This record gives sequence, C-alpha cells and structure tokens, in this order.
Amino acid sequence: MDAFDFDLEQFLPFRLNRAAEFISLRFAATYKAEYGLTRPEWRTLAALGSCGRMTATEVGVHSTMHKTKVSRAVFALEERRWLKRTQHEDDRRVEHLELTVSGAKAYQDLTRLARDYSTDLEKLLGADGLLSLSSGLAAVENAMAKSRR
Repeated sequence: MDAFDFDLEQFLPFRLNRAAEFISLRFAATYKAEYGLTRPEWRTLAALGSCGRMTATEVGVHSTMHKTKVSRAVFALEERRWLKRTQHEDDRRVEHLELTVSGAKAYQDLTRLARDYSTDLEKLLGADGLLSLSSGLAAVENAMAKSRR
C-alpha cells in the first residue's frame, strides 16, 4: 500500500478524534456561555465532581489532559472558590484537590446541562444511532484495554 492508497477519511483514529472534537466543541459552547468555563476547567470540575478528592496528576490521567492544562484549570477553579487544595500529610509535594460547596453546586448545575446535551445528541443521532455508536465505542474500549495487558 502506498501513500495514495491511504484514505484518511476512513482512518479510525482520525474519525474518532474528529467526531469527539465536534461533539466536545458543541458542548463547550454551552458551558462557556453559561459559566465562562474553558474545556480544561470543565474537565477538571467534572473529574472532581464525579470522582471526589484527587491529585492534579490523577485529574490529568482521568481526563487525559497535560499537567500544564490541569494546573491552569486548578488555579482558575480555585480563583472562583470552586476548588480547594490540601497538602498531603506525609509528602508536601502532593496536593489533594476537592470541590468546595460552591464548586459542587456548579458541578450539579453543569450536569443538568450535560444531561440536556445528551438528550439533544440522542435526538440528533436517533435511538438506534446512539445505541450503535455506544456499542462501537464499547468494542473499541474493550479491545484497547485487552491489548494493554
């Protein structure tokens, strides 16, 4: 196969990334308009809201973000008083992050936006389309998890 036989439009990693970007950008417009959040701030808030207390490293792994983006997001959320840091008892280099009461309230409000967005996507894709997509993604995730072992 030479370079002219390669169809980028059918290359699965390209297609998955493009689809994820379309979906993510559309949702980002919603939470940016309502709360002024950046994508890394939303992802950090969502990680802490869904998982609870985490380190910045754990947030980065959970949400596949570079540590610089996590650090900036943590700073911005702390400025809003939506997040608090506490130092690890034995290792002062490690900080635990968790949402404040205001941050938890914002997370709850944002989950409402996320549920509404999911409903809109289901309408857009149709129930069968959404089920097919979900099954396909599960197959990819399972295959990739097995290949890591």
